Amino acid sequence: MTTTKKLLLAIGLISLLSLASVSSFAEHPHEKAILYWVAPMDPNFKTDEPGKSPMGMDLVPVYESSGSDNRVKISPEVVQSLGIRTALVERSRLWRGIKTVGYVDYNEAKVSHIHLRTAGWIERLATHSVGERFKKGDTILELYSPELVNAQQEFVQAIRSGNSRLIKFSEQRLSALGLIEEQIKRLKKTRKAQQNILVYADRDGVVSKLSVRHGMYVKPSNSVMSLADLSSVWLLVEVFEKQANWVKVGDPAEVRLPYLPGKVWKGRVDHIYPSLDKTTHSLKVRLVFDNPGERLKPNMFAKVNIFSGAKNNILIIPTEALIRTGASERVIIANDDGTFESRTVTSGLESGDYVELLSGVSESERVVVSGQFLIDSEASLRASMSRMANDDDTAQEVEK
Repeated sequence: MTTTKKLLLAIGLISLLSLASVSSFAEHPHEKAILYWVAPMDPNFKTDEPGKSPMGMDLVPVYESSGSDNRVKISPEVVQSLGIRTALVERSRLWRGIKTVGYVDYNEAKVSHIHLRTAGWIERLATHSVGERFKKGDTILELYSPELVNAQQEFVQAIRSGNSRLIKFSEQRLSALGLIEEQIKRLKKTRKAQQNILVYADRDGVVSKLSVRHGMYVKPSNSVMSLADLSSVWLLVEVFEKQANWVKVGDPAEVRLPYLPGKVWKGRVDHIYPSLDKTTHSLKVRLVFDNPGERLKPNMFAKVNIFSGAKNNILIIPTEALIRTGASERVIIANDDGTFESRTVTSGLESGDYVELLSGVSESERVVVSGQFLIDSEASLRASMSRMANDDDTAQEVEK
């Protein structure tokens, strides 16, 4: 069906609604007692005194006889043509389910940042790019350091002197400069200083950051590289500001990744960051997952559901039944006598396909979930026509 045909059909349905209800305007004589004053462009803006609307227009009176002018009578044939569906206002519980997204990141508790303890030149580098993998004990670089050479020579001289105190001091200095126990034992056995010293990986991991290249001169303040163990990863999640007080440490969560359809990871909230992002005004939440087989890889996109408990004994309706105009919220009530009326409500918690209503409806009433926008337009039209009729009567009395 083309857009033009859809538009013509909508106009025709609204016309049917108008014809179905306009005949009742003349059945109720107007009484002159004013109930309240409303804005011409927004019937939900009400006040007890005359004045100006938020848009600067004169408020118009609503009389006793027009108190039910927002009701629309629709024949069963038109109801069927519109495909109007209704749902009960139920008293139930609503889970505080947070649907959001996040991304996989390195577990910072399992990231090793490698710095040298002495200045020197990198004679050989075992990796040339991020992502290469090392096992604990693998050689990551070969270093020439004049300070390390001198420290080795002093240790050899101390051994030859037989001075136990000097030997202990020299050995502690070598350890402080970064030599491991095996290298010191080898030096004690061979009594020959090595020009180039091998530096080893202290854990299994992949290179997540590489800051040096072959031949560079480095100092202790320079970061050489970072090794990340991917056996455990973080999932960093953004939670909307309005849901920030829902989430608690320990809340269960489910994670799905687009690249593995049907696979669900189950975890819990591990940490809630203390401040919101100043740009997005979202709260960062951290989940931790074991990662056997390294199926979760850093920077992967994830869909996340966090379950934060339930709110019990509340009135709920389907979310699609709620009409949000920006200035107000309304629902269309289906009455037992076959009429429909627009009613202002106040919404509360919204989760999934349902929303809590704090005021405006009662349990077991029925709300319209399909076709409600057409009925709401007709109800507003009726209210406006009724006020116009009242204004005309008032003007005629003034002329007399």
